[in-house]
Amino acid sequence: MGGGARATYRGFLDRRRADRPQDEYREPTEQEWQDFQQHFELRKVSLGTCGRPYGTPCKHEHACIRCPVLQLDPQQRPRLNEITRNLRERITEARANGWLGEVEGLQVSLNAAVAKLTRLNRTSTDGRPQLVDLGMPLFTDPSVRGVGAPGGIGQGLRIRSRVRQGDRQP
Repeated sequence: MGGGARATYRGFLDRRRADRPQDEYREPTEQEWQDFQQHFELRKVSLGTCGRPYGTPCKHEHACIRCPVLQLDPQQRPRLNEITRNLRERITEARANGWLGEVEGLQVSLNAAVAKLTRLNRTSTDGRPQLVDLGMPLFTDPSVRGVGAPGGIGQGLRIRSRVRQGDRQP
């Protein structure tokens, strides 16, 4: 952050703090600090890291597989595969025994697990999303011929990709 940006940001913080009650900016007590640290220790779960904000309860009662804020650890792919296989087996057993309520709940978990696996499969091994080649655009408006076209760049421009949805590589 450059010197000007830093000074601007510091000024923003100073103005914000001037508008807030002073006791909000006190040093935390030992118990508050321990609670804060414990929150982040409790975020470490078997499949990755819980992304819920500090001080918020777990809405899914620790059913992490269903939680949209679970940040998957790519190294846990085998564990997630095993969970998915187990859920399928449990659904088969529940159907065989007529436990329809159990089937419904397990199916929600299975759908979430499959979605997480799909998202994980779209992620490169270093954890960054993979790039998708969209192909070269085709210009379908004959009046658009380039930079010198009437109306300038982007005027009346309609672009269609050569790559169709089914042709994209994951």
